[in-house]
Amino acid sequence: MESKRRRKRAEANLEATLRKAWYHLRLSVRHPSRVPTWDAIVLTAASPDQARLYDWQLNRAKRIGRIAPSTLTLSVPDPQGQRIGSGAATLHALFALAQSHNLNHPPPKVTNASSSESVSSATDVGLNDGVPPLPLVELFAKKHVLLLHAGGDSKRVPWANPMGKVFLPLPYLASDDQDGPVPLLFDHILAIASCARQAFKNEGGLFIMTGDVLPCFDAGTLVLPEDAACIITVPNTLDIASNHGVIVASKSGTSDETSAISLVENLLQKPTLKELVDQQAILDDGRTLLDTGIIAVRGKAWDDLARLAYSCQPMISELLESKKEMSLYEDLVAAWVPAKHKWLQPRPLGEELVNKLGKQNMFSYCAYDLLFLHFGTSTEVLDHLSETGSRLVGRRHLSSIPATTVSDIAASAIILSSQITSGVSVGEDSLVYDSSISSGVQIGSQCIVVGVHVPGADGAVAEDSSNFMLPDRHCLWEVPLVGYTEKVIVYCGLHDNPKNSLSKDGTFCGKPWNKVLGDLRIQDTDLWSSEGTQEKCLWNAKIFPILPYFEMLKMATWLMGLSNPKDESLQLQWRRSQRISLEELHRLIDFSHMCLSSSKHQADLAAGIVSACLNFGLLGRNVSQLCEEVLQKEGGVEICREFLALSPNLQAQNSQILPKSRAYQVHVDLLRACNNEKKALELENQVWTAVADETASAVSYGFKENLFESSGRSSKVEHWADNFNGHPDQSFCSRVVRVELPVRVDFVGGWSDTPPWSLERSGCVLNMAITLEGSLPIGTVIETTETTGISIFDDSGRHLHIEEFSSIAPPFDDNDAFRLVKSALLVTNVTNGKILLSTGLRIRTWANVPRGSGLGTSSILAAAVVKGLLRITNEDESNENVARLVLVLEQHMGTGGGWQDQIGGLYPGIKCTSSFPGIPLRLQVVPLLPSPQMIMELQQRLLVVFTGQVRLAHQVLHKVVTRYLRRDNLLVSSIKRLAELAKIGREALMNCDIDELGDIMMEAWRLHQELDPFCSNEFVDRLFTFSDRYCRGYKLVGAGGGGFALLLAKNAESATELRRSLAENCSFGVKVYEWDIFLQS
Repeated sequence: MESKRRRKRAEANLEATLRKAWYHLRLSVRHPSRVPTWDAIVLTAASPDQARLYDWQLNRAKRIGRIAPSTLTLSVPDPQGQRIGSGAATLHALFALAQSHNLNHPPPKVTNASSSESVSSATDVGLNDGVPPLPLVELFAKKHVLLLHAGGDSKRVPWANPMGKVFLPLPYLASDDQDGPVPLLFDHILAIASCARQAFKNEGGLFIMTGDVLPCFDAGTLVLPEDAACIITVPNTLDIASNHGVIVASKSGTSDETSAISLVENLLQKPTLKELVDQQAILDDGRTLLDTGIIAVRGKAWDDLARLAYSCQPMISELLESKKEMSLYEDLVAAWVPAKHKWLQPRPLGEELVNKLGKQNMFSYCAYDLLFLHFGTSTEVLDHLSETGSRLVGRRHLSSIPATTVSDIAASAIILSSQITSGVSVGEDSLVYDSSISSGVQIGSQCIVVGVHVPGADGAVAEDSSNFMLPDRHCLWEVPLVGYTEKVIVYCGLHDNPKNSLSKDGTFCGKPWNKVLGDLRIQDTDLWSSEGTQEKCLWNAKIFPILPYFEMLKMATWLMGLSNPKDESLQLQWRRSQRISLEELHRLIDFSHMCLSSSKHQADLAAGIVSACLNFGLLGRNVSQLCEEVLQKEGGVEICREFLALSPNLQAQNSQILPKSRAYQVHVDLLRACNNEKKALELENQVWTAVADETASAVSYGFKENLFESSGRSSKVEHWADNFNGHPDQSFCSRVVRVELPVRVDFVGGWSDTPPWSLERSGCVLNMAITLEGSLPIGTVIETTETTGISIFDDSGRHLHIEEFSSIAPPFDDNDAFRLVKSALLVTNVTNGKILLSTGLRIRTWANVPRGSGLGTSSILAAAVVKGLLRITNEDESNENVARLVLVLEQHMGTGGGWQDQIGGLYPGIKCTSSFPGIPLRLQVVPLLPSPQMIMELQQRLLVVFTGQVRLAHQVLHKVVTRYLRRDNLLVSSIKRLAELAKIGREALMNCDIDELGDIMMEAWRLHQELDPFCSNEFVDRLFTFSDRYCRGYKLVGAGGGGFALLLAKNAESATELRRSLAENCSFGVKVYEWDIFLQS
């Protein structure tokens, strides 16, 4: 039971960590000036060909929003294709990065003898005794660099060799963006790393990670010692640590609940129990510190390393000549640990490492809750998909899958970016990625199928493949080779270790080599040359034949032991065929062909989804995002033009249920995909007109007498007006109406109230009506006048008199200071009534809050004016009626907006309001009945602060509504979560749990930035950072962008301290307002 609880807790921590990391990554890419990102991202590669593949992946990552456009990306192969070790590869990669920065005095270059690429000379020409010019080092050392070691061969995960293990599919959180690309291990590593960037501040530094580990921890809390290297560690059991690197840290240091920082005293590699005991590496709880492979270098340590990298080419040349290697985790890191200097000095280049780097120290940053996900074997990959993170896995993503009545695909199987035809079977917990599988293929349980394209998957049945079956616990993949037209089909057992030799438990397809040789009646000399000293293992066994496709499938069946092993014809064909080993495959992969093939496959799948969406569906997919993938294929624009030809009829085909706004938006997106920006801009106006019409329709249904023309509502008006028309001798009697309203602050749920979301989906908002500085800040006075016409006065001293009521008509100019009152006159139908035939109106409005406050001022003022007009004409001034009329009013104004602002001002106290889509739109306002204790605690802890930053809600609103109309999946899931949090927040307040409300505010603020990163700015970020140590939660109110902020302190004492600190800090200049909950209407 305890292990089950631990597993659930680990899954919850994994989800929370990844969600926060992905949120931070997207924010840093979309708004890097607010959330700094890496200056450069560098990947190491095994060969120039692999480096080109990595460059393709890096460009893809930029295109889909994983890497900021301003970030320099670079893939650096080992020189001359020779392994030089991870330490030397680090220096070589940094040297290549320095060259790519195009500094004023780059180091000299010579041409590599085995490549046309330029590398630096091994001489000291241009340097002063091998020391680079100081300004260059200083410039380079100011850069923030993420270095990811991704080179080498993946012997334990051989099917990932063609793509590079760091780019294997990892569909955690894939369902959050169902129309986006499949998340890769690389993408998740980028997300975690994006949070670590803050630890370097603006001083520059290096962050090193490995390509086969996903270290799940809150890197946003990472603290790095100055002028030092720092290795990230995690406590782990001794059996795990004995197969990895172990860090011996000082017993003294600093620590808190989540981490500890201490000086590194020693480094151990795969230590025995005796070594752990002798070196005092065992912690008090019986565990030890595991090296995660993450190293951070900053300050003087980074300066020293940058200087060494800039002049490292003589060292690299020495390694190449001696055919030796320099390890990062044994050699280079040891230079920062004095206890390792004696051991390091006799090793290759050890003396130089100690001399150049040994002046600085290394620290351990122990992250207690770090979850160490290693992708070192095929088994580990499936384990992380079916066990550790199974709840996070998107099991169907961007794939074409037949109905369950014509195929047998297990619910736990993971199908990613693949096309499956009818007649296919896929077993439990299997992974199928980037593949096309045709009828008759059977894939067992716990199998991995990658990049397999069986002819016939486009609809034609391939009879030759009808008997192919992949047994349980097997891997199958295809590899394009340079100089060959056919891809090679490759396969092995899930648990096969290609490094294990024939004499040491080596296996092929799960069977010992001796049994394989005996069953197939072949000799070891058929697989391995008798010459040479290499051990005989799967890695170098020439077992995979190069034949026409379906003959390779038949041969695979024979080699896996599924057909008659005594079939002499197959044995003879195998012996006569050209065969290749995994080792040779690794050297001959046609990376260019693989990239083109993958792009075409992804584009075809995206095109199929768009076609189905347009022809059969209700446009529920993100057509804009899918078309971006279609355009990666040659001829993609023509395909999009075919889609565009369908768009004019979309709304007509589904006129009863498909909103016009959605149909128009799809048309706009397709025009942009076809590079017709001019027509797209013209059609955008129809999108917003449709949103306004749909809102008016949903709100006005059932009480049309309150809108525009109607005969049913005129009796009261006529009776009231007749007092003047029929009795000229009657003296004029002025009538005065005064409406004053509070402002609202919203805790959570905003955006779920905004059309068109609220017209199509449920919404929920938790907000509160408050007074400011002891008064109701928003109001209007409306009075009848003896002279005709309408006079309007605002609190800025502006005045307008209207005699010709026909001039009050939308669309209103954005600069029209009186468009709010004009719109109110329209929606209340005052201008069409007889009330103005013999009398006039004087309307005065005020809002005693700063402009752009975010407190719902515009909508609440509109509610006050509408309520006043309805009252003076003896019409229905109920809060429900007013709230719905204001929705229509805001569409006439062109500002959009939802219902939460007017609800917040019209209804007193704290309330949780839900909306239910339909015609009419239904609102349910549920007032909270808070205890006096809760009200007192909230008023003691909550600071209402004006930031001084002016914001305009409609600018943010336009972006968010457009993303919703596009069916941006990330936005949809974010707004759903905001509505869900509103309900959770209601329960928290009713239970007097103010702390939970703070947590909800924090998550809501993150989600608001997910919707639009420009809802905040650098000033607000500084304010929140300054307030963080005092607060349980904080957010901007309303749509964000500036205006007022809510700061919920940890307790009353913290609130007092925060108020004093803000008053004393002149750099902010914010104002803390006195406020009270408005409890009576």
